Amino acid sequence: MAAPVFWIDLGLTPDAGGIVSVSGEEARHAGQVVRLRVGERVDLVDGHGRRLEGTVHSISRDRLDVSVTRDIREPDPAPRIVVVQALAKGERGEQAVAAMTEVGVDVIVPWSAEHCVARWSGERAERGVAKWQTVARAAAKQARRSRVPDVRHVHSTAHLESLVASSSLALCLDESADVPLSTTVIPDHGDVVIMVGPEGGLSDAERARLVSWGAARVRLGPTVLRTSTAGPVGAALVLSRTPRWGASG
Repeated sequence: MAAPVFWIDLGLTPDAGGIVSVSGEEARHAGQVVRLRVGERVDLVDGHGRRLEGTVHSISRDRLDVSVTRDIREPDPAPRIVVVQALAKGERGEQAVAAMTEVGVDVIVPWSAEHCVARWSGERAERGVAKWQTVARAAAKQARRSRVPDVRHVHSTAHLESLVASSSLALCLDESADVPLSTTVIPDHGDVVIMVGPEGGLSDAERARLVSWGAARVRLGPTVLRTSTAGPVGAALVLSRTPRWGASG
């Protein structure tokens, strides 16, 4: 079984004896929820690709001391998976964020598409992005990732042009497309951008703009998925055909 993961501050290093101390909520979670014992394996991660492997040296109510055995700097993901996720009503957006994080998505961009029922602006947008960031952090810990996805600010369709233009591949998930995602050649570098529309689907104008910027319209399969499901499934299909999941692309 994989070792449980706990967060550490960016830049934290072991002391002269190879011990790293974790305090606060993470230490309380380790002792009172996970109920770790001395000698058990743990991983400490900073959310940016660093992982300290070690064993519990000592543990108390508010402190976890870990004897570090390996200090790993995991390489930047290649290709990097960026999902542009249309806003969804209720908790479906948060469900999508959690599942995409578990799958391995690296960047999540909230998208205010034309047919979105949910609308974020002002303080509501700030709260929504903060909630997605919290969900991504919790899901990354559950998935034992060393990196937390970068949840960006809310984008309009116009804001997507630069994302599409700078990508190695941009895919627009569209149930009316003729080309299946499963036949698409996936690059092994740069950004692969996957755009997921709202429950009401993409407008004709949105399709035309995304294609004019260089996006390819693809379909996932013979069934129509919810917006909260399409992103994780699309990301998994892409990752399964890259070196990140052991494939050759």
